[in-house]
Amino acid sequence: MTDTLKALGLICTLKPSPAPSSSVLMAEHVFERLGEQDVECEAVRCVDYDIAPGVEPDMGGTDQWPAIRSKLLDADILLISTPVWLGHPSSITQRVLERLDAELSNTDDAGRPVMAGRVGIVSVVGNEDGAHKVIADVFQGLNDIGYTVPAQGSTYWNGRAMDSVDYNDLDEVPEPVAAATAAAARNAAHLARQLRSAKYPAYQ
Repeated sequence: MTDTLKALGLICTLKPSPAPSSSVLMAEHVFERLGEQDVECEAVRCVDYDIAPGVEPDMGGTDQWPAIRSKLLDADILLISTPVWLGHPSSITQRVLERLDAELSNTDDAGRPVMAGRVGIVSVVGNEDGAHKVIADVFQGLNDIGYTVPAQGSTYWNGRAMDSVDYNDLDEVPEPVAAATAAAARNAAHLARQLRSAKYPAYQ
């Protein structure tokens, strides 16, 4: 088995492509660090897809979640990159978590949640306070679904309250943010390799 890991970034900006997005840029910075850990990365800007409301793997019709879900099942690491709006993750993030809810009843032959053994990390950007709450909310959802959260498995940047400067307006990434990004990527890759070699015990 190759030691190369796969990471999927679900970018939950409200801005469709090709608009510049701080959430996209933050994810790219996480991917750069994951690449240093021999992780292959792919990004999905979720707003560009028709992700139907609901809590089933496939809501039918024009729902494009099933194609995204297949990428999730193929990935060792999931990154959710979200902006903060009114102190909360974006509505796209909530839609993604609701669709992931379907995996609660999806188990493998040993009774484990199908997402168990995969790692979840989070990146957050915004011009207001709330990053810790957003990270906590998303982490709890991912943990319920079966993802494992690594030590220091998040990175974030918050600008000054009521300011117009975005993350993608910065001339350089602040050192504490860069350090948090590097730690999240490094620890996620380490944990993913550990979980690949030693699965969780069977539930049956």
